[in-house]
Amino acid sequence: MNRLKDRVASIASRLAPTVESRAPQIPCGSEPVSGRRSDDGVHPVTTNFSTLLLCLITTVTLAAEPDLRVQATLQPASTVMVGGILELQLDILTDSWFTDAPTLPDLKLPGALVLPPDGHAEHINQTLDGKSFNGMRYSYRITPNLAQGFDIPALTVHATPGQATTGLSAQSQPLHFTAAQPPGFKPGEPVLVAQALRFTQTVQNSATPLKVGDSITRQLTLQADGTLAMSLPTPSLADASGLSRYLKTPQVSNLNDGRGNFVGGQRIDTVTYRIDTEGAHSLPAIELKWWDASSQQTRTAQVPAITFEASANSAYKPVFSLTEDLKKLGQQSRLHVSGHGFVIVMLLVVLALLGWFVRPFVHRAYLAAQARRRARHDAWLQSADYAWRQIPPQLDGNPAQLSALYLWARRSRMGLKLSNIGPRLQTLLRACYGRAPTQDLALRQLKDSLATLHHQAKRNTVSNTAALRPLNPVHEKDFP
Repeated sequence: MNRLKDRVASIASRLAPTVESRAPQIPCGSEPVSGRRSDDGVHPVTTNFSTLLLCLITTVTLAAEPDLRVQATLQPASTVMVGGILELQLDILTDSWFTDAPTLPDLKLPGALVLPPDGHAEHINQTLDGKSFNGMRYSYRITPNLAQGFDIPALTVHATPGQATTGLSAQSQPLHFTAAQPPGFKPGEPVLVAQALRFTQTVQNSATPLKVGDSITRQLTLQADGTLAMSLPTPSLADASGLSRYLKTPQVSNLNDGRGNFVGGQRIDTVTYRIDTEGAHSLPAIELKWWDASSQQTRTAQVPAITFEASANSAYKPVFSLTEDLKKLGQQSRLHVSGHGFVIVMLLVVLALLGWFVRPFVHRAYLAAQARRRARHDAWLQSADYAWRQIPPQLDGNPAQLSALYLWARRSRMGLKLSNIGPRLQTLLRACYGRAPTQDLALRQLKDSLATLHHQAKRNTVSNTAALRPLNPVHEKDFP
């Protein structure tokens, strides 16, 4: 491109005249072409052509493909504590502008939790190699779970900057960081690393005062600044004597500052205890060990124990009174299951599993049986016997019809000439279509002799059926 510009400039310098500063300047395309020559003998067309050529070269230079660059940095740069949070900043820059949001790659690191960008980006401006770039900064948040080294591969970003003819792609440089175990934590022990931590509890009673059958709900709220919600540990909510425990699904969510910026994580655990026996009850205190990233030391957060009294409730009856059942069985200490009962239960389980595995085969056999039943029914509807059964109702109709008789003759391979079947039908045809029609009498006589006609026609069909078709072809429906 530079050599082309130098060559065009040299040609333009040879063709274009030297113009004095006092002479009026002719802008590009400002004056029509004429047949006059300038004072130094150069035609104005040559001057306009040189100026137009320089304008085109400038336009091509300005319309060059934009540049796309990707930079990746880690915060902190190289070392992080297990359970802590590491931020991978991905800067996507261009010397043009972005027509759409860039396509970010997926990042997966074995042994670490990765929270991808949520679409929120920070606008940045940088100067690289003497050129001004602008773009967006996206953040991946990484929490290592193991004390080891991690390698982040080169990440490929696809984007379409303004003035680009096609989509562009660029890669970041590979990075490496190391996760170390915080002091005071054993290998494999869950580690919570936070800038600050808040661990609180609330208690709610279903009634006051508490009685047997009532319930008490304990809710624990854990908030950690600078920690992913998915990395927060589960508090120990153990069983208590004389109480039935019912856990609810924990509520886990990330916290932000109201503007979409990540602040930390929150976990809310709720457990309800139903009081089964009267007297004094206690729920133990819960401790949580964590690493304070601000002071670089181990700390412990704790919620106090809960004690309460429950009085007897004569109106309360458990849903399943095991005590009464044991008394009736004469077994106060333990529930005994006989060997026969165990065998019966195992047989039922085996039968249930067998039924589950055999179910697809049974379903296919059922579908095949249905298909065969439909095929037999369709064949019956297309048979001569079905047509024969329709003859009496049609003869009794008003007016009487012979369509079923013709259909039976055709399906019995006797053609459509009823006169060839028997003398009864010849008499019927003469009675219906003769000069003196006696249709009603003939129809009654035909109905009375249907059994004889069916037997005679079947015998004639068996004896008179030819092995070959007739020499002179006739209509297909007349073939016997």
